[in-house]
Amino acid sequence: MSWLLRGIVMSLVHIAARIILGSFIISAPLSSSMARWVAIAAVCLIAMIWGGIDGLRDARANADPDDYADLTVRWLKAGMFAGIVSCVVCWIVGTNWINGIGQASLPVEIFAGTSFVALLVFVPAFIGASAGRFLIRREQRKTERKAAENAENDDQPTQEMAAV
Repeated sequence: MSWLLRGIVMSLVHIAARIILGSFIISAPLSSSMARWVAIAAVCLIAMIWGGIDGLRDARANADPDDYADLTVRWLKAGMFAGIVSCVVCWIVGTNWINGIGQASLPVEIFAGTSFVALLVFVPAFIGASAGRFLIRREQRKTERKAAENAENDDQPTQEMAAV
């Protein structure tokens, strides 16, 4: 059920981004291209940071990579949930209350919009989780190397003393 929390939060983030983007486009239509990229980057950045935190926590909890949790499916479910919910909500809001949030017809919103939002959530979260796991694994390898070097250094004086 941890995917549900991620899906709800990411759908709220995407809904807020679309509403803010729609308001910005209405007030400054010439800057709409830049505003779209900023909105997409904001959604991706939040997903990447959260995925990175998941990767860090998972790698710290499980020293062996074979024991890692399946963050791929967790974030895929969250992305699909965020896509469906945010697209339907944005379609309803755009149809009834706020013009300019860029809604298409309901079938297009459900299929194309959901796919797009799912990828906006899943891919950055997956990259973040992989980066988080990589950082912890690198840290663990450094610690293991230092421990091995210390063990070698501790063994050397005794071997030299035995030779004298």
